[in-house]
Parts: sequence; C-alpha cells; structure tokens
Amino acid sequence: MKARFETIRPNDRASFVVNAFALEKFTAPYHFHPEYELTCIIQGAGTRFVGKNMQAYGPGDLVFLGADLPHCWKSEDFAAGELRSQSIVIQFENAFLGKEFFEKPELESIAGLLKRGASGIRFLGETAKNVTMRMEALSREESRFSRMLGLLEILDILAGSTEYVLLDNDGMTARSHPAERGRLNVSLGYIVDNFRTEIALDEVAATVNMSVSAFCKYFRKATGKTFIETVTDYRVHFATKQLLLTDKSMADIAFDSGFGDISHFYKVFRRRLKTSPLQYRKSFLKGV
Repeated sequence: MKARFETIRPNDRASFVVNAFALEKFTAPYHFHPEYELTCIIQGAGTRFVGKNMQAYGPGDLVFLGADLPHCWKSEDFAAGELRSQSIVIQFENAFLGKEFFEKPELESIAGLLKRGASGIRFLGETAKNVTMRMEALSREESRFSRMLGLLEILDILAGSTEYVLLDNDGMTARSHPAERGRLNVSLGYIVDNFRTEIALDEVAATVNMSVSAFCKYFRKATGKTFIETVTDYRVHFATKQLLLTDKSMADIAFDSGFGDISHFYKVFRRRLKTSPLQYRKSFLKGV
C-alpha cells in the first residue's frame, strides 16, 4: 500500500480541525498532508510511524507533525468489540490565520516550532500532560473564539518547551526536495506496510515508476541508506519490541518480523545490536 495523500477540509465555520476519536483500533493508513498536525493518545497502544522513525506508543503520547511528513499509528492486535483506541487530533494549515501571521515578531517562537515540526516532534513530561489536558478541553469547547485562543496557547507552550525529542532524527524526509518528497513517502509507505513479509525490489520500484537500478540509486541518495538496510532497520526494531513485550519464541519473532529464517535473524540482530536476541531479552528481564 502506498503512502496516501490526505485532503483535510475544515467545516465552513472553522479555520482548523479538532477531532476526538474513539475506535476499536486506529485504522488510518500511512499518509501525509500539507497541514500541520498535533496528536495526543488518550487510550491505546501500538506502533507509531513518522517518516523513517518507528516507535511504540501508548496513553500520553503527544506528537507534532510538520507539513507533508508521512505518518500513521498502528494499533496492537486484540479482540474486537471494545473501543480501545482514543485520540484527539488538531490539524491546521500554515496560513490558516493569514499568510504572514506566523512571521510576526511576537510569534517567532511558534515559527520555530513549525520549522522543527518538519522532522516530527514527540513532547514529554509536564509539557505532554499539560497540552493533553488542554486538547481535551479544546475538543469540548463550543466557542469558536475560545477554540482559536486555545490553539494558540497550546502552540505557545510547545514552542517554549525543552521537553521534546525529534523523531525523524536525520531529517532526510524533511530535507528532501518537495518535488521528490512524494516519491520518498510512497517508498517509505511501502516499507511500513510490507516489512514483515518478503519484499520484492521490483514491486516497490514499480510503485514509483522507476527501474530497480534507478530506484536503488535514488533511495540511497535520498536517505543515506540502501533500501534493504532501511527495511532491515524496521525489522530489527519490530523484533526488539516483540522480544521485550511478548513471550514469543525466537523462531516466531524471526518470522513475524520479516526475517526468512532464524539463523539470518540471529546474524543480523547480533551485527546490529552486538548481542543475541535471547541475551537481549534476558538483559531486559534482569533489569525488570
């Protein structure tokens, strides 16, 4: 599945979008859009994908995303029938208050926040708690003027916070040329949707209308890594999560993470993390 372009339309009586979701699981595919987005997770757990970053998420997760940065939240598997995934999402255009609004000197810090958002930002600690409470209140607010002020206050808090980490650390997605960003997003979307299965280079190359040779050269130039290295990053990261959060056997984890056989899994894991999968799990359990 490709990274999808999403069209976001505020209603006629609003200049930005605030949505509260209560679902069995988050179902939005890996996608991107020109609007900025602030998402807080109220309930639920799973894996968050932002650009090339892949991390576990849970209640309290607060992430700010810049324009055109591909992302999705994939819920962990569980029995159907309960609303186990809840979030609040705010989306707004860069010029939703006018083209030059954020260029005003009083809003310099917010302009900096919008710029940093190109890499995706996860906020932590008291900042995350404070902003999450404000977002919950904003989702219930009926006054349009109060909603506008509430959003600006939230952005001001985020802009002044030092409790954050950048998610797409190397910034390759953020720094890619606008003309090439869509092609890179499609490639990353293919990885997100398929890294746990066998991936054929000719198939992913076809999704961006390139030959295998041209695609491999393009992807390495755009990301600094080969396509296979990037796929392996996703597989190893997923495997570490399975090792720490489940009691699955090494063989089950190897195949569930997209490795063709357990010996290859052990070889790659040891090369990347300088320890075996079994020792990695034992070390974690010893610390617990």
